[in-house]
Amino acid sequence: MTDITIIGGGIVGIATAYELLRHFPGLSLEVLEKEADLALHQTGRNSGVIHAGIYYAPGSLKAEFCRRGLAATLRFSAEHGIAHEQPGKLLVATSSVEMERLAALETRATANGLDVRRVSAAELREIEPNIEGLGALLSPTTGIADYGGVVRRMAALVGDLGGQVTRGAEVRHIEERANDVRLTLADGSTRITRHLVVCAGVMADRLAALCGLGGDFAIVPFKGEYFRLAPRHDQVVRHLIYPVPDPALPFLGIHLTRMIGGYITVGPNAVLSLSREGYGKLALDFGDLGDMVRFPGFWRTLRANLSSGLTEAANSAFRRRYLKACRRYCPSLEIQDLLPHPPGIRAQAVLRDGTLVHDFLIRSSARTIHICNAPSPAATSAIPIAEHIRSLATETFGLGKAG
Repeated sequence: MTDITIIGGGIVGIATAYELLRHFPGLSLEVLEKEADLALHQTGRNSGVIHAGIYYAPGSLKAEFCRRGLAATLRFSAEHGIAHEQPGKLLVATSSVEMERLAALETRATANGLDVRRVSAAELREIEPNIEGLGALLSPTTGIADYGGVVRRMAALVGDLGGQVTRGAEVRHIEERANDVRLTLADGSTRITRHLVVCAGVMADRLAALCGLGGDFAIVPFKGEYFRLAPRHDQVVRHLIYPVPDPALPFLGIHLTRMIGGYITVGPNAVLSLSREGYGKLALDFGDLGDMVRFPGFWRTLRANLSSGLTEAANSAFRRRYLKACRRYCPSLEIQDLLPHPPGIRAQAVLRDGTLVHDFLIRSSARTIHICNAPSPAATSAIPIAEHIRSLATETFGLGKAG
């Protein structure tokens, strides 16, 4: 029997394991990851950005964790020799409506205690000659990191501290009992643990439901499709270039991102995925689809976001439409510049009334803690999320107390 088992070998699960073992030496701990390797889903398929926290509501967990996570991710990367950079981010406005939204974002960023400043159209042309806009907001601290490298290093440290990371171990059933938790794996084997932490990404709702913590929300997967720019554009921008997001939508829009490795990606869009872990354009999982259509919140979300959803689907189907969205602020791009790049899937929690859950959502029972919603900026925020889980585990599970 272990003291704690963690389900999920993405950055949140591995960071949590590392945090718990650092603070509770001698704790017996195992991480169960269903895939053959770590960080194969959301952690390894995102834009690699270390966000500063401009977008998030003051006082929210996202705002707090993202602000702390920026510094923590940079510090961990520097201490352990993991590739990272701080090119800064420019949010570029291309219309009068976006200029108004930019002002609101500046106010929000200031409320969150962030270092930002306005950039005029003339200064934008000077510092980014290939970018066009009426103005911009500069976040100089925004960075990029090799999140896969962060996970691999943390997993090695978990092993050094006496923890175990088991790959190829898919949990199919959870039974919470009076004195322990019994886990049944896909191969029929079982694990007994005193306490359980679930960091399962797109499977969060299903595992939460097994512990009586679900039913009022479901994970709706959205596929983010990226392109890599042709090598001739490796130096097209110095900063990360983002559009000004629509506050009515949970996604940040198509952006240009400098990547670790020296190349540029453009994306993502956000299209409904018919498979939680199928990355092909036509990927379909009937079980995933069935869960979606049976959940009333899915239909309410679909109706509320029908127009934007159709736009995103059209951009996915036609590269020239995708290119048009990019050329709003980077007009030098051509259709042949959009080269293939791996897509990602965002796990978005939706409530029964159709409301998108914008903040991190964490629930607990007597012996379990579940991360039910951890979309972007979860990678940036992984270390503070882990600290928060450690605090919850200390209180809920009585860790560190005699007996």
